[in-house]
Amino acid sequence: MIRRFKTFLCTIFLSFLLLPAFGQNLTFWSDMPNDQLATAIADQMTDEELLSQILMFGWAGAEPTELLYNWVARGLGSVKVFGWNTDDIFLVAKSINSLQESSQKNRFQIPLYVATDQEGGWIRHVKGDSSDTPGNLAIGASAYPMDAYYTGYYIGKEMRALGINMNFAPTVDLFTSIDSTVIGPRSFGEDPETVGILGAAFSTGSMDAGVIPTAKHFPGHGDTSTDSHGNLPVINIDRETLYNRELVPFKALVDADIPAIMSGHLSFPQVMESDEPASLSKTFLKEVLRQDLGFDGLIITDDMMMNGATYYGRGFSNAVTLAIEAGNDIVISSSTPLLDDAVWRVNLTKMKNDPVFRQTVYIAAHRVLKTKLDYFKGNNPVPLQCDLDAVEDAIPDPEGTIFFFDQACRSIAAMKTGDFPYTAEKAAEEKVLIAGQFFVYTDELLKRYPHAKIYSYKYSMSAENKHQYLENLPWYARQFDTIIMCVANQDSADLAKSLKNSGKKVIIISILSPKFVMDLSWADTVLYAYSYSDFSFRAVAAVLAGEIPLYGELPLTTAP
Repeated sequence: MIRRFKTFLCTIFLSFLLLPAFGQNLTFWSDMPNDQLATAIADQMTDEELLSQILMFGWAGAEPTELLYNWVARGLGSVKVFGWNTDDIFLVAKSINSLQESSQKNRFQIPLYVATDQEGGWIRHVKGDSSDTPGNLAIGASAYPMDAYYTGYYIGKEMRALGINMNFAPTVDLFTSIDSTVIGPRSFGEDPETVGILGAAFSTGSMDAGVIPTAKHFPGHGDTSTDSHGNLPVINIDRETLYNRELVPFKALVDADIPAIMSGHLSFPQVMESDEPASLSKTFLKEVLRQDLGFDGLIITDDMMMNGATYYGRGFSNAVTLAIEAGNDIVISSSTPLLDDAVWRVNLTKMKNDPVFRQTVYIAAHRVLKTKLDYFKGNNPVPLQCDLDAVEDAIPDPEGTIFFFDQACRSIAAMKTGDFPYTAEKAAEEKVLIAGQFFVYTDELLKRYPHAKIYSYKYSMSAENKHQYLENLPWYARQFDTIIMCVANQDSADLAKSLKNSGKKVIIISILSPKFVMDLSWADTVLYAYSYSDFSFRAVAAVLAGEIPLYGELPLTTAP
């Protein structure tokens, strides 16, 4: 009896001590262990607050709309900076500061995850003066883990300066199909183990800069030429291939404690015996990713506005429901829905009528809260308010600028070397034509070959433009001995082909996907540069002129 009475008194005493923390003053910043605080907040949240916490919305204008601020007031958990209006990086930083300030006015004062896609190379959603890096395929060509680490680190430093605390990178899709121009130079290469090592190094660099990395696109987008923005890609590999190839990099990143993984709108009919996208699949997310790979971090959908998700889900709101049921913790929409949009009404109603669905939302919101507590109360979080006065000096990162050029120089590789290097002395004895779409490309080559002439064409060509170029370029090239051409896509590849039987020396500079130069082995020299980054153009011009050695090796056996 006495023992029971003592236990009762202890319980009352502890309840009295914890009462302020669990009462009206409970906030994200309350002084409690993170796991207990996450549970305490989640238990007190309304259905509206729980559902809001697992949503991530973007905005289309230069600044966040009043509608987005209304969602933040409702308890929106995350926002995403898309690449539509990011030329003014100061305005980006100012907008993020304002959104975070608004988040601190809510009753639990839960900060926002602020995400973007700053992969490096081709995919760079924050523009302006941010570093336009050589990209993942360039890292794979040099094959140094430290190149991956410092890429993640310096990209992370620039994002940190803007208040962005989550990056949807690295891309660890394998370049298993040369026709996969959707991924292409976004991949580190085709070898699963190497991609895993480089992806883990990139992630470590990002985390050391204080920015949360997110591996994508689970379970692997590399073996398809279809873009999930427009259609649902179908990847026809069996379960054994999936586990022994596509999943290897993701497993390496799980073992390296990657904090987040993005689920892709990708169909694997030989694995699932259906066309269900992995992003909406309990099998892929709960069984393969959680159980088989042992991942316990955040699962985040790719943009649910993509047709790859909405077609299968029979509309946006139902696709979001399926994504939540499948086991995603954060659901992304590139646009900001209206406050009473169907995506809100349908899923909130389902929470109130379906206890299992409500528990699923609760578990996701709890995981989001716990990861936020671990991050924002950790040793190196991105501050909720960035220093606006420091943005100009921080971006581009001065040390990063030096590194990215060095890394680009290590990455340049050759498909073919004929009269290589093409030195200034050789060029002085010839008539040289520089043909291309980019000012930096022509400027860098003109520094080496100042007497050359320029032939410019567009990156994206209409049928009429292309017809004119195909007629004019061979005629104009007759005046020259050597033509140096930049090939970035099928249009410019077709222009290059018009010179095949010209009797001229043709030098090809390949950027972006190597696919477009596979039929150009007749050229005298073909060099790979992987991106239209200024660093890549500077590096490839220096290599071509013989100023620095040829270091890189294309990380693809599918290419010549």
